[in-house]
Amino acid sequence: MEILRTGQFYGNTNETRTLGSLTLTDTEYTQTNVDWHYHENAYFTFLLDGRVLEGNKKETYHCTAGTLLFHHWQEPHYNFKPKGFTRGFHVELKPEWFLDFELDIGNLQGSIHLYNPQLKALMYNVFKESKQDEGALAIDTLLIELFTMANKNEHRLSGKVPLWVPKVRDLLHDSLSHDWSLQDLSRQLDLHPVHLSRDFPRYFGCGIGKYIRTIRVQQSLSMMARENFSLTDIALDCGFADQSHFIRSFKALHHITPMAYRKLLV
Repeated sequence: MEILRTGQFYGNTNETRTLGSLTLTDTEYTQTNVDWHYHENAYFTFLLDGRVLEGNKKETYHCTAGTLLFHHWQEPHYNFKPKGFTRGFHVELKPEWFLDFELDIGNLQGSIHLYNPQLKALMYNVFKESKQDEGALAIDTLLIELFTMANKNEHRLSGKVPLWVPKVRDLLHDSLSHDWSLQDLSRQLDLHPVHLSRDFPRYFGCGIGKYIRTIRVQQSLSMMARENFSLTDIALDCGFADQSHFIRSFKALHHITPMAYRKLLV
């Protein structure tokens, strides 16, 4: 089985940045089939554009733009890429990075698909900072926040999760343009609205309104690389009332305008 060393990924790497114990790479995936392999470092894969299938010993992930995966070091996996352009952003972390910050990631073992949109928002910000040539301070801070939140999230989900939790997640993600009321959502889940409002943050880390805004913004980010979509088209497709509402929500989450972010993808 092939071992990939620091900074090595299958495809054409457009950019590599080394910041202490971190290595950041921006790579276009070009190989259709990649056999079983593993990387010497723990790392994140964040898909910026396109599609790829990734499998490990336990699961298979159908990854589209916006997918965030974490791989512990030496975790074997394989990949299949359908036709079309596919681009990934990777953050590799050497063991000393975890030691320097005394981070316990005991709940993050193997390969993990990180669904929480707040985690994805943090990784989008890591990507943004890397393209603005920020130093290690900003990126280290974001990654520590990401790991802290991910570790807590995996701990919350490691026990018995109520049936309504995956159901409400699917409802919200599959109907971004729907204008949900608390009563409508509660009826769909057969759950009392007070119970839903009170317990939602326990499993999702934020209130329902913020969660919906976050996943709408993230859907927009997956469309941003396509030049044939105007900002108005993106805003309406992602469920925002208008472009102004979209821009305000985007800036609140990423501290940058959608147009400025779009330029970082070039």
